[in-house]
Amino acid sequence: MSIEVHQTQQLAEIAARLAECEEGVAHKLEDDSIQSSPPIQQAAVVELIAKLRTIIFPEITKGNSHDNKDVVEAELIEVNLQLCSMITQISNSPNSGSGKQLEPETISIEYLSKLPSIRDSLATDVQAAYDGDPACKSTAEVILCYPGLLAVTVYRLAHELYLLNVPLIPRMMTEWAHGETGIDIHPGSQIGNYFFIDHGTGVVIGETCKIGDYVKVYQGVTLGALSFSQDERGQLVRNIKRHPTIEDRVVIYANATVLGGNTTVGHDSVVGSSVWLTESVCPFTTVIMEKPKLRLRSEKPSEFEPPLDFQI
Repeated sequence: MSIEVHQTQQLAEIAARLAECEEGVAHKLEDDSIQSSPPIQQAAVVELIAKLRTIIFPEITKGNSHDNKDVVEAELIEVNLQLCSMITQISNSPNSGSGKQLEPETISIEYLSKLPSIRDSLATDVQAAYDGDPACKSTAEVILCYPGLLAVTVYRLAHELYLLNVPLIPRMMTEWAHGETGIDIHPGSQIGNYFFIDHGTGVVIGETCKIGDYVKVYQGVTLGALSFSQDERGQLVRNIKRHPTIEDRVVIYANATVLGGNTTVGHDSVVGSSVWLTESVCPFTTVIMEKPKLRLRSEKPSEFEPPLDFQI
């Protein structure tokens, strides 16, 4: 038997095994509302985000102004068509809780009607970044350069789709931003105005987290869950508050971890770097780790001790 024939047989066996795996996955997903529909491609989600950002920040992204109503209207028409198509593609679009199924066109128009309020909220976020970072030279720099603003922009755009119970798309939007910035914000979280993520890499904000106005967090902050409750069948209990509440004017410094659905950080508080917090704190509280003890060694070697070379 030639090598080519042998390889062909091996590839045929691998293909058969993969087909069996595919059937098994399909069986597991048979109750999934999106299983019978073509998947949404990530490229389409990225394109949608780009179009929405152009509408939200036209002066920065392409030099146009909202004074040009015809241009904005044309862009909205284009986005509406794309969004309707994407919602139709995932099929069985759920309603917003009324028990009546909404058409994709209705969902899309309702969503686009939220864009002015989204823009207003993002304007406060831009201002918070500019006011909170002395290295920032302009609000244009915030919009074009700051990963925190990009992540929050995508979050706010995705959050309104999440509230309309649009499946899959909001999560794909925020996961794209996660990959771009290292900032993981679940679209279900509730975040107030004037929100600033400084530096940003490693920030995690969970689905049921509630954040007030004028909150600032630094890199590495986790607003997460303590543990996941299970029912009598061993399945995770969903639709309960698992993540903390952060009230107004709170600052959370780098690498702090705040966990638990019953944990509330009171307004005007400060959570210091590397704090592990699983209980509520009252307003106007500063939470810090006990200062570690440093040991200092002279850099000057003795005549009996050769200098150490730590070069790597």
